[in-house]
Amino acid sequence: MAAMYDRTFVKTEAAGLRDWRAALLGEVGGEVLEIGPGTGLNLEHYPAEVTRLVLAEPDRHMRAKLAPKVEARAARFPIEVTDAGVDPIPFEAESFDVVVSTLVLCSVPDHEAALIEIHRVLRPGGRFVFLEHVAAVENPKRHRWQQRIEPLWKRWAGNCHLTRTTDQAIPAAGFELVEARRESMRQTPPIVRVTTRGYALKPV
Repeated sequence: MAAMYDRTFVKTEAAGLRDWRAALLGEVGGEVLEIGPGTGLNLEHYPAEVTRLVLAEPDRHMRAKLAPKVEARAARFPIEVTDAGVDPIPFEAESFDVVVSTLVLCSVPDHEAALIEIHRVLRPGGRFVFLEHVAAVENPKRHRWQQRIEPLWKRWAGNCHLTRTTDQAIPAAGFELVEARRESMRQTPPIVRVTTRGYALKPV
């Protein structure tokens, strides 16, 4: 996955995914944790208002691809890379102002447990910024295809699930959902095209 990740997403990024990343991350600041940053496609979009950025990437192959991008941008603000996963997130409660997750919660072992951990490490009033592909429940035919293909897809695509309803799991984990936009991610296979993106707050 690490070897082909950036090449796989070239057309998707150009078709709008890069703009989505920029819009989501352009207003974050303070101490930020990004879970599963992969090869670092979000790095260029973090603004100067970030005072500390922690990148938690458990996959050593992804970290190898991430390293040169971190080095190129580390002068802007402090960046730390850790091999931490989300089960649990190895930081104290209320450690971060923002947690970022883009195209990650589909592949963690338990996305509901991961959201509870994200909630725990955020400070009261903290922001959870997300961009995730989700089950196409509004299109029964496509949803059935997702259900059929998912067992094989998970094996090929690094445990990526096609039928998770992350948009419902976010408020269930205790977040106040402020903005959630459901939209088709262009230049991707139909089974991963439906996405939700936006942000939620941890109540004060």
